[in-house]
Amino acid sequence: MSLYLNNLLLVESILSSLIEFMKRIKSILIVVGTRPEVIKMAPLYFALKKESKSFSLKLCVTGQHREMLLQALNIFGIKPDIDLKIMDRCHDVIDVNSMLLNKLKDVYLALKPDYVLVHGDTSSCLSAGLTAFYLSIPFGHVEAGLRTFNMNSPFPEEFNRTTIAKIATHHFAPTKSSKDNLIKENISPKNIFVTGNTVVDALFFTINKFDSNFSLSAKVKASLISKLNFDFTRSIFTLVTAHRRENFGFGINNILRALKKLASSYPDVYFVFPVHLNDNVRIPALVQLSNFKNIKLLEPLDYFSFIFLMRYSHIILSDSGGIQEEANALSKPMLIMRKNTERPEVLEAENTFLVGIKYNDIVSTTASLIENIALNKKSFKKTKKIYGNGFASSKIVNILKRKLS
Repeated sequence: MSLYLNNLLLVESILSSLIEFMKRIKSILIVVGTRPEVIKMAPLYFALKKESKSFSLKLCVTGQHREMLLQALNIFGIKPDIDLKIMDRCHDVIDVNSMLLNKLKDVYLALKPDYVLVHGDTSSCLSAGLTAFYLSIPFGHVEAGLRTFNMNSPFPEEFNRTTIAKIATHHFAPTKSSKDNLIKENISPKNIFVTGNTVVDALFFTINKFDSNFSLSAKVKASLISKLNFDFTRSIFTLVTAHRRENFGFGINNILRALKKLASSYPDVYFVFPVHLNDNVRIPALVQLSNFKNIKLLEPLDYFSFIFLMRYSHIILSDSGGIQEEANALSKPMLIMRKNTERPEVLEAENTFLVGIKYNDIVSTTASLIENIALNKKSFKKTKKIYGNGFASSKIVNILKRKLS
């Protein structure tokens, strides 16, 4: 009888210890919807996965930009736990947000996460944050505090991130100026943490992968050369991207006109343009640029290929947000083809220029860079790493271990 009681007490003790242990493990749900979100959250996802004694982790993808999102997931070898596939039935921002709120409500109620992590300023980010707020689930906002102070530029991203800031539990700001923006909006400083940007973590992870794996580098290089039909590692080229919603129409047309002028003026310089899938970019780009031998129009590239190409580029022309951070980390000269930027600190770098979307400004500034950098074989010195040195994810994990314990 005493042996039975001893065994019973032992089982009770083990169960009690297990329950206490499980209480200490916090369940975290990451929600992402677009390729940039996957890229920027991948390092944090892996960092949290390593902390299995502190966190249990689930990943929900909304499918907001489905084809490109899946491409990024495959590159990093990440398999989501939940896939909402919303773009099968959504066609505009209102559709996306309304469907996400309902679908995410079901996900949150089923999983009952202790904490939710969102990134950036997309509709997926806004809806994930709102759903957490409505259900009284604490959540953290990665890449918090970016501002243009113009609610229509970029649209709807500026609205999304300012709204999320009002309800987030913790704010992981990439820079001090981002933190200052939040403080000015009456966010408590004790809930704001300057971490650097996780996009730099992803960038350095990828570069280290290339440098340590010759066969991978050779494979990516060969694939790119076959698509471009020139050796980009030995030739002068400008890397171009354009996708910003507020540039559709007038802005995109000016960018394409500028590329035609530059390609004509500098026939020995290549212009490599991975064309976005959106027809507002794709159709005019194919119509206007297909006949230029030194303009290489590509299908959207996977992340590894794009970083490999960016590493060898001489100049970058883009209206992207994340590329501003990557270009800074790589010390690449960049022209930001937008009226404003939510990353004003990047303009402190001597090789980054907010050129806008006027034809003459794009042409003249790019021409000056080509002549000073490419044709004369000059380059800018390495610039200060404004967005950190690749440790943002580990900083966020350490903060969460303190705050959620």
